[in-house]
Amino acid sequence: MYEGDFMRLRRFVLQAALLAGALALSANAAHADPLKVGILIPGSKSDKGWMESSFDGLTAAQKKYGDKVQVQMIENINYADMDQALTNLASKNELVIGVGGQTQASVYKIAKRFPKVHFSIVGGNEGESAPNVAGYDVKQAEIAYVAGAAAAMLSKTGAISYVGGLEIPSIVNAGKEFGKGAKSVNPNIKYTENYTGDFDDVAKSKEATLAAIAQGADIHYHILNLGLRGMEQAAKEKATHIIGSYTDRCGTDPLYVAYSITGTGFQVQYAIDEAVKGSWKAGYKEFGLKMGPEASSMVICGGTPEQKAKLDQIMKDLLDGKITVLKG
Repeated sequence: MYEGDFMRLRRFVLQAALLAGALALSANAAHADPLKVGILIPGSKSDKGWMESSFDGLTAAQKKYGDKVQVQMIENINYADMDQALTNLASKNELVIGVGGQTQASVYKIAKRFPKVHFSIVGGNEGESAPNVAGYDVKQAEIAYVAGAAAAMLSKTGAISYVGGLEIPSIVNAGKEFGKGAKSVNPNIKYTENYTGDFDDVAKSKEATLAAIAQGADIHYHILNLGLRGMEQAAKEKATHIIGSYTDRCGTDPLYVAYSITGTGFQVQYAIDEAVKGSWKAGYKEFGLKMGPEASSMVICGGTPEQKAKLDQIMKDLLDGKITVLKG
């Protein structure tokens, strides 16, 4: 090989090495950029319910991914401010999560203005669709049926109650299935169902719970956010008990005798996991029992083996289609 050829070859190898190094640095830099996540929690992140469970899921995702995820959160807003809050989040983030079905209408509205941003709705309902929106159905009615069965097992008076916030189909359907689940265990059980018109109204939820207690109810179930405080006040005053929702917190408060796990936090983590992996998909997706115990389950605190076996069988029958429930 001539000296000139050798020098040209050497320069070519050096340039190729430099180019490869630059590409590697570029790839590493791109990978190092954090995923920007915006999350709207319209209620209080300490409500012992839907919002707190979702916040717990966010916290778990942040712990899992560290500086690979950068989070902007907006909490505790009025419905009238939802569009503005989501616009704020969408203008600064790659993934926006709306917590609660009450965010759905605004999410679809704002998503049209930000086609490159991915939106996930925790508690999304089937129906409307968009190429950049995912709706995650927690299937509250399904686990409410199991909670009703647990309530019937735990009631000493033969009377139970349910208090929901907004009287919308998903919340009403959960209430109906709670009653049906209870009657599957005790056909003669007395069941009271009330709606306050507001997930966060403490006074109204207390009033509704006291009214149910006056009719003999000693076990209460709910789909409430901050309004749960009112149910707690009523139950403490009258020495009755509550089946909690969303997260298993057995052993933390003797007021609660059981918990239905409706994994809103699991859905928040799922949305972030999928975005981090680059496998996020738009569309309606059912969660519920078929997604495993983190997504949906039922536990009686200190329950007997017989109670656990009965609940496990009910959940299996729901999965196998032997028991059918309403949507929501």
